[in-house]
Amino acid sequence: MTRVLLVDDETLVRAALTMMLDGAEGIRVVGEAADGADVPDAVAACFPDVVLMDLRMPRVGGIAATRRLRARPNPPEVIVLTTFDTDENVVEALRAGAAGFLLKDSPPARIVAAVRQVASGEPMLSPQITRRLMAHVTDRADAARRARAALAALTPRERDVAVAVAGGEGNAEIGAALGMGVPTVKAHVSSILAKLELNNRTQLALLVHDAELL
Repeated sequence: MTRVLLVDDETLVRAALTMMLDGAEGIRVVGEAADGADVPDAVAACFPDVVLMDLRMPRVGGIAATRRLRARPNPPEVIVLTTFDTDENVVEALRAGAAGFLLKDSPPARIVAAVRQVASGEPMLSPQITRRLMAHVTDRADAARRARAALAALTPRERDVAVAVAGGEGNAEIGAALGMGVPTVKAHVSSILAKLELNNRTQLALLVHDAELL
């Protein structure tokens, strides 16, 4: 028997999920929580194998609740079930330790299958989430390649200055770290911005971060 805890601030959603999952063979809803802040007590009370976790809740959201839960010894698996499918939400939920990410409009059979699959130790993403995640990774990889190609125009010294700028260091700090005077640092920064056709240090910092040099 796979034991499931439902975490969602909408009573009707929890009721619908309970009806769906309790009607599936080998699955039983053993507890509910209306907020991520209530998850630790609910887990301690009902010992679930899988937690179905909403993202947006009044006090503690699903990503924070998942991160805290997965940091505990022998935690249950977590499936995020939400209406919010932005790239940031998907990536942050998976980084927090979620084993699955489904949209609330997923067919009931897919949600049931996800509970069984995750309980058996296999991750589960809905097809549309998989496509979005692949596109996100591809976009990030393309951005990194473009940024690295742009930064290849810099001299090694200019590259050091660019990385220091992206690290939030001021001209005096950069000069002290790289053994040059402040006027020289300013000259390098101006040269870098001109070479890369950038307007300011913030754009330079973003480019360095896109290149994954920090």
